[in-house]
Amino acid sequence: MNDETALFDRLERLAAALERLAAPQPKAPDFDAAEAFLWHAEAGSFEPVARVNRIPITLLKGLDHIAGQLRDNTERFARGLPANNALLWGARGMGKSSLVKAVHAEVRERLAKENARQGHDLKLVEIAREDIESLPRCLAHMRVSDHRFIVFSDDLSFDKDDTSYKSLKAVLEGGIEGRPDNVIFYATSNRRHLMPRDMVDNERSTAINPSEAVEEKVSLSDRFGLWLGFHHCSQDDYLGMVRSYTQHYGLKVDDDELTREALEWAITRGSRSGRVAWQYIQHLAGRLGKHLER
Repeated sequence: MNDETALFDRLERLAAALERLAAPQPKAPDFDAAEAFLWHAEAGSFEPVARVNRIPITLLKGLDHIAGQLRDNTERFARGLPANNALLWGARGMGKSSLVKAVHAEVRERLAKENARQGHDLKLVEIAREDIESLPRCLAHMRVSDHRFIVFSDDLSFDKDDTSYKSLKAVLEGGIEGRPDNVIFYATSNRRHLMPRDMVDNERSTAINPSEAVEEKVSLSDRFGLWLGFHHCSQDDYLGMVRSYTQHYGLKVDDDELTREALEWAITRGSRSGRVAWQYIQHLAGRLGKHLER
């Protein structure tokens, strides 16, 4: 074996070793595998969700006006018409994420009954707050798909010195590529501007031009054309939620007893909300030996 042949052989072995060490390329996502997916930024992959954790939209009490707006926006998007990114903000436990999932199911079912999908489906993709910087990579997979996607981020907010919100701004509007036509972005947050108030106030007090600094921080929420506010519910609304769950799941309990226990449950937790109502129903169902199928 001459020197040239030996060198070529060593190079071939080196190339083979490098191929074994290289990270495997992620497979192209199969968006036909499920109606919903979880985006994993580190692996660059979409995990199919076998069963979405959702409740029927009819059980979301006190949200009729808000639900109608989100439903209309979602249906227009699903039919290929112009629609807005949506920010659902406000009181915790009042059904923000539940409404997104319920509306997705309702619109998807309606289009199926009308046979109006025209070769595409409406998918729900959840992206974690800590993976927002990977959103451009996530969208790149969807851009070439025939399906339409609601990209959903639950409990989205940004803290001081966190600059990843700038990536989200560029994706939603203003970037050279921007949001693909077949993608819409829905986010829930306890904060109207996705930033803590002290962060905005600090920018105002320390900047050379306070108004420009504040504009920079709050402009992210302006990328959401549809703002839906969720507020604390009244006692009547709270009891309405409890009774609705009770009837839906066939829990047999005297109404006076139900009212007394539900109010006591809310008092011990210091709030009335859809989440507190659901937690009481789980307590009640367990006590009665009933299973809750969601």
